[in-house]
Amino acid sequence: MAPSIHDLPSQVRRDILRMVHAVQSGHPGGSMGCTEFFVALYFDVLRHTPSPFNMDGQGEDLFFLSNGHISPVFYSVLARSGYFSVDELNTFRKLDSRLQGHPTTHEGLPGVRIASGSLGQGLSVAVGAAQAKKLAGDDRLVFTLHGDGELQEGQIWEAALYAGAKKVDNLISTIDANGQQIDGSTDEVMPMGDIGSKFAAFGWDVMHIRQGNDLDAVRQGLREAIAKTGQGKPICIVMHTSMGHGVDFMAGTHKWHGIAPSDEQLASALAQLPETLGDFPA
Repeated sequence: MAPSIHDLPSQVRRDILRMVHAVQSGHPGGSMGCTEFFVALYFDVLRHTPSPFNMDGQGEDLFFLSNGHISPVFYSVLARSGYFSVDELNTFRKLDSRLQGHPTTHEGLPGVRIASGSLGQGLSVAVGAAQAKKLAGDDRLVFTLHGDGELQEGQIWEAALYAGAKKVDNLISTIDANGQQIDGSTDEVMPMGDIGSKFAAFGWDVMHIRQGNDLDAVRQGLREAIAKTGQGKPICIVMHTSMGHGVDFMAGTHKWHGIAPSDEQLASALAQLPETLGDFPA
């Protein structure tokens, strides 16, 4: 029987944990919280050609990961959707690997179009790419993902103001609203207020995905967002997720933002996540 899209989140979470554990370095929490988003995007919504990879992305939907520290989930889904071999996940964060801790472009990893180690820059790039598509007569869309803590970067709001003012209506930006960042909750570090109202005030069409860890809810939300494009406003999705979702002792806390599990913790976590498609070789 062919694998179902619903088999993917558990396998992707296994990939994330095994990659981070192997090198005792990386960011599992946000990666696991965004797993359903990446699976829905790459396996259901995005109009893309994994191979051969076209860096320019002409005639394809484009995705830009702005909060690049959640590279484990990005790499897993790129590999599982055919951009490169699943076996290469075993090189994550190792010397001379194409799978750096934060995505970069000079290694030539298929699927990665921008370096995103510095937070706050992805929306600016995406706005430019979306306008370039309009100028080229390309009717495909541009998608981005951002962390809610990342919105504390001022460059985000400059780009958001520009996108609304210039009616960049082929752009869909999703905010991972998990309420957590590296030093604590966003309410403790810098309260974000009503994120949706802020984007709406900047001229965006705002919608919410209330169950961001429900694959079908995310798929439906992304389709609804696509239906709103071309109507004079960029689209903002506020997606409510739980950091570390899928493993009981990791869920809902900032403590797993950038911490690798021990051997015992890995074993406990993997016991909660069925191996559905086959692990990459260690």
